[in-house]
Amino acid sequence: MIWALILLFAVYFICMMALVFGFQKVSLFSSETKHPETCFSVIIPFRNEAENLPNLLKTIAELNYPSELFEIIFVNDASEDNSEAIITSAIEKSKFSIKVIENKRISNSPKKDAITEAIKNSNFQWIVTTDADCELPKNWLNVFDSYIQQNDCAMVCGPVIYKSKGNGLENFQQLDGLSLQAVTIGSFGLNNPLLSNGANLAYKKEDFLKVNGFLGNDHIASGDDIFLLEKMKKAFREQVQFLKSKEAIVFTKPQQTVKHVINQRIRWASKTSKQKNTTSLLLGILVFLVNISILIIPFFMVFHSEYILLYTSFLFFKIITDYIIVRQAALFFGEEILLWKFLWQPFVYAIIVLAVVFGSFRGNYSWKGRSFEKQ
Repeated sequence: MIWALILLFAVYFICMMALVFGFQKVSLFSSETKHPETCFSVIIPFRNEAENLPNLLKTIAELNYPSELFEIIFVNDASEDNSEAIITSAIEKSKFSIKVIENKRISNSPKKDAITEAIKNSNFQWIVTTDADCELPKNWLNVFDSYIQQNDCAMVCGPVIYKSKGNGLENFQQLDGLSLQAVTIGSFGLNNPLLSNGANLAYKKEDFLKVNGFLGNDHIASGDDIFLLEKMKKAFREQVQFLKSKEAIVFTKPQQTVKHVINQRIRWASKTSKQKNTTSLLLGILVFLVNISILIIPFFMVFHSEYILLYTSFLFFKIITDYIIVRQAALFFGEEILLWKFLWQPFVYAIIVLAVVFGSFRGNYSWKGRSFEKQ
């Protein structure tokens, strides 16, 4: 058992350090002052987002980009609150193009249907997606434009971070989000993109149509970002890139209860288990085994006390490894991660992983007030 743990943690360390290396390989993009050229259709699906829309609309109004070069398309996915009224009010005051269309359900994935319907109604070549619970940086479209002008792209993935007010649950989600961003950016640096985030994602409309959009994975409710990334990567390998720019960081709202956090992770698990990327699946299995080991090791320490120092070293090894990769992402996002505050993170994450695994056995999850079966 001890040698199995040594091998497991050694492989984990090597993989994490490879991602650290990949993260550093992705150059920090500094946008030059250029004459804006790119036209964007910004697509935002929403369902019962009355609480979040005012913040989003405020940041949209503050976007520093020529109004004739972008449009905002909100897609109403059967909202039951006054979300549409809030957007309608904003349209009356807006100095640029905002419109609301209704979603047309044709599959088991409302969000993919919403994006597809919006693309049909879009006027511009570049599609940018974000979520209704996000806040956008003022130079968001400027940075995308500058990057697109300087690079040959089919898809550009952008950085996303959770906002945290400092409480334990929000801090956990922010740290978890930083680890996912570290994997995302690191995998791009290793020329094998594994993750993307639909809260900050851009791609050419013609290329979306060339890969037949979400066809083939629209039976899975979530995963508009991951599955499209896989398709784009297969069709346009060198043209799928990451925009590593502080000016492009989109802020998203964390979940407010432990139940919602676990349900969100179950939803994520439902899509990642369907990925065809072998590297992603193997990495997921590795992370799962290491986290389960973290929960088992304390029992070994009790029943095999003669190896207590070795087992303790495994725990600290995991903590330090995770700290290195999360801290690297935190530095890019401008967040300070203190080691002593990070100590509890691996244990909580391991418990969440276990809860998600058991929760997945139910075979369903809820999302935006609707239940979905795992496919």
